[in-house]
Amino acid sequence: MWESEVQVPALLTLTFQVNNGVNKHVDKGDPVYLDFQKAFDKVLHQRLVCKLSSHGIRGKILSWIENWIKDREQRVGINGKFSEWRGVTSGVPQGSVLGPILFNLFINDLEKGVNSVVAKFADDTKLLKIVKTKADCEELQKDLTKLRDWATKWQMKFYVDKYKLMHIGKNNPNYTYNMMGANLATTNQEKDLGVIVDSSLKMSTHCAVAVKKSKRDVRNH
Repeated sequence: MWESEVQVPALLTLTFQVNNGVNKHVDKGDPVYLDFQKAFDKVLHQRLVCKLSSHGIRGKILSWIENWIKDREQRVGINGKFSEWRGVTSGVPQGSVLGPILFNLFINDLEKGVNSVVAKFADDTKLLKIVKTKADCEELQKDLTKLRDWATKWQMKFYVDKYKLMHIGKNNPNYTYNMMGANLATTNQEKDLGVIVDSSLKMSTHCAVAVKKSKRDVRNH
């Protein structure tokens, strides 16, 4: 069995959740693909500890995690010359098993008060609203504002330039949304957790790319 055949089911899970949500409502939806700027590096240690405590993680386990992330230092090296060591007060260690878990716990309440569907996978976040009326579009805009307020409160930052909005459905009102003073860029095709999704909700483009890659892998072996 090829590697791609093993990995695809896991990668498709959240993508299918969003697509099925649109299909159930006559193919009218506005999925918004969001992106945190330097997500894992922005998590402030003291705020993370506070959130872990609110989730019921206390005592020795909380102390162990706090000791694991504190007292870290880093410096920059260029052509054999290095800066002074500086204390690191934010960020969860990347490349570790615990790092992504801590990040997920930190953003666990991201969708609180949001009426649209929120699908999260590590630092990849999707916001979906079925849009049939102008009121639906305005509701999605309110939810985007709520996410902005959450990011401001917890000193995280969304990378607005990487936001992608996809209008799905022939009768979609094609409403223009904005966040942090910038209109969201629209797209007819987006790579979602390794899966290419287009506004027609067809998988033909992704399948064509997968077949081409598989043929190339076979030739290389």
